[in-house]
Amino acid sequence: MVNGDDFMPKECFFTKGVGRHAQKLMSFELALRDAGIEKQNLVRVSSIYPTSCKITPIKEGQPKLKPGQITFVVLAEAATDEPNRLICAGIGLAIPRNHAHGYIAEHHGYGMTEKKTEDLCEDLAATMLATTLGIPFDADKNWDEREQQYKMSGEIFKTRAVVQTAEGDKSGLWTSVISAVVFILDKSGNGTEKSTIETVATGAAAPVADKPNPEKTISDRMGGT
Repeated sequence: MVNGDDFMPKECFFTKGVGRHAQKLMSFELALRDAGIEKQNLVRVSSIYPTSCKITPIKEGQPKLKPGQITFVVLAEAATDEPNRLICAGIGLAIPRNHAHGYIAEHHGYGMTEKKTEDLCEDLAATMLATTLGIPFDADKNWDEREQQYKMSGEIFKTRAVVQTAEGDKSGLWTSVISAVVFILDKSGNGTEKSTIETVATGAAAPVADKPNPEKTISDRMGGT
């Protein structure tokens, strides 16, 4: 029997990519390939990051996904066929020090540099978390000032962003950019679906999901970053 724990991400990784092609759809496919997630059936989810979820490097996380697997992602994407037009897609993350969840924010747009997109994505995620935690802030201040204010409160542990930017192809090909957080439900790489099918087929008791270790620090769950 499938329960809520089966769909609780155990790990996640950040990735990004860019693709260029005469067809828009193919440029998106090439961006997925560049990001290393083209073999998954991607399902977009919203903005909640469970603090029990460990952030892992892509070289460790990607091999745990199987071709055709239903894979949950928070995905930002942008595309253009206008030569030299700057496009961006970014993901921001804000992690609390003592709270059950943080926030993921995605942004896509035009004419923004990588640094400006990074700042905006972090700002969006941190501000959503700050409003949840009741941290006072001045919306008129820039991100650098508010970042210090958030962290000085002691409630927000860390923020980060992953951004992909690109200029439109000079010959008019479609250019696509993506950034994503990819969730891993089963650290062993076996997948929730396989465990459920085997349980039904054999009549065995459903496997007990791994419980988060309360002694692990947030830094441990982030892979020491």
